Amino acid sequence: MNNFKTYQVAIIGGGIIGTSTALNLLKIRDVSVIVIEAEEKLAAHQTGHNSGVIHSGIYYKPGSLKAQNCTVGREMMYKFCEEQGIKHERCGKIIIAVKPNEIHLLDELELRGKANGLKGLKRLQPEEIKEHEPSVSCIAGLFVPETGIVDYTQVTDAFGDLILKSGGAFKKNSEFLSLEKDGNDLILKTSNGDIRTKFLVNCAGLYSDRIAKLCGVNPGLQIIPFRGEYYKLRIKSENLVKNLVYPVPDPDFPFLGVHFTRMIKGGVEAGPNAVLAFKREGYLKKNFSVADVSRMLLYPGFWKMAAKYYKMGFGEFYRSYNKTAFVKALQKLIPEIGYEDVYPAGSGVRAQALEPDGRLVDDFRIVEAEKMIHVLNAPSPAATASLSIGKTIAEKIISRISD
Repeated sequence: MNNFKTYQVAIIGGGIIGTSTALNLLKIRDVSVIVIEAEEKLAAHQTGHNSGVIHSGIYYKPGSLKAQNCTVGREMMYKFCEEQGIKHERCGKIIIAVKPNEIHLLDELELRGKANGLKGLKRLQPEEIKEHEPSVSCIAGLFVPETGIVDYTQVTDAFGDLILKSGGAFKKNSEFLSLEKDGNDLILKTSNGDIRTKFLVNCAGLYSDRIAKLCGVNPGLQIIPFRGEYYKLRIKSENLVKNLVYPVPDPDFPFLGVHFTRMIKGGVEAGPNAVLAFKREGYLKKNFSVADVSRMLLYPGFWKMAAKYYKMGFGEFYRSYNKTAFVKALQKLIPEIGYEDVYPAGSGVRAQALEPDGRLVDDFRIVEAEKMIHVLNAPSPAATASLSIGKTIAEKIISRISD
């Protein structure tokens, strides 16, 4: 790598948002772009631990960045997968109400989905749900036909191949360390040498807030890692789930609750829960970082969040260490599921942004600064919306470097 070359744009983060941004940039204009990734491969963290759902957009507040980018990005994702020959399926999913007090939440979801432009939404009675998911038990349901499944690691690798073919570059095994300014240029110090660029984009996910600070930008929030743990259905039990089965989500919590997801690579996942992780890359229960925990405990917003959600948090931790409790949550959707039908599978860590006042950031958060753009909150449905988000960021960059 020629360290004296000056790139027009450098992107930190080789996940699906960083690579989508690079690809969209190269589509719009012939610019020199380099993607910097700390790991040896792309999609090593949030993207690579994604459940693989192509979300419809039904959950998100109409007019929000999530709603806008998900509904547009969903169709862009389907088109991209079709063009690139990436295995995917528009299989649809069912959101179910199991208690009478959940009916009004299902009503609100249906209205929200229609406001977000979803077509073909269908309310189902219990006997109609049996036609889609024979093993499900509920009092009402909502069929969402736009939902699908894909492998986002394959998608990101496809982005990477197209970036290289279009003249873009990658610098892997390169952890970002600091930023210096040299005239009109930015010098990115990494663990694998320096990179000179005119413009910087921070798509670092779990470390996006820290990188913003290293770049002299106050992120105004802190990333709090939540681990989502999955079980998988044993082969003999996979017939209990045909496609995707979701509960009505808790409107006061930004997670969707445990659900069943048929995977494009085969098999059925059950989960995830949402437990506080004690390390930013805390994929295992035993993972612990003194530095990460110290930063968390010293952040005022953490204690305000804890005061609001401590009961739910204790419940999630209990379910994390108690398989019987986890199975009991699954049985609310499919009563036939038994203790021996599932076994522990992988986990992912969600980079959840938290405001100083303790509010969990609900929408995407993209902050612009001098010669920089920082993507500070891009949880689900960011993978679904990645092509739309990348296009939006790329257009912002082009307008900035053209000024």
